Amino acid sequence: MNIEIYTQDDCPPCEFIKNYFRQTSLPFKEKNIKNMTYKIEMIDYDAMSTPLIKIDDQLFYTPDVEAIEKYMETKNV
Repeated sequence: MNIEIYTQDDCPPCEFIKNYFRQTSLPFKEKNIKNMTYKIEMIDYDAMSTPLIKIDDQLFYTPDVEAIEKYMETKNV
C-alpha cells in the first residue's frame, strides 16, 4: 500500500491526518507543496486545498478518517 499526503505549512488538517497515520503505524510519504513538482501533481488531481491523501490510486480530498478506514478495510489493512 502506497500512501502519499500532499501538505503545506501551517495546515491543521494536514497535521491531523499525518498524526492519524503515525498512530496507526502506516508509513506515508509527505509531499509539501512548497515543492513546485508536488504542487503541480496535486493540481493535476484537481485538488485545490490540502491535505490531499492518495492511497494507492484512491484520492481523498479531505481528512475523512471514516472514509479512509472504510477504504482500508477493503484492502484488508
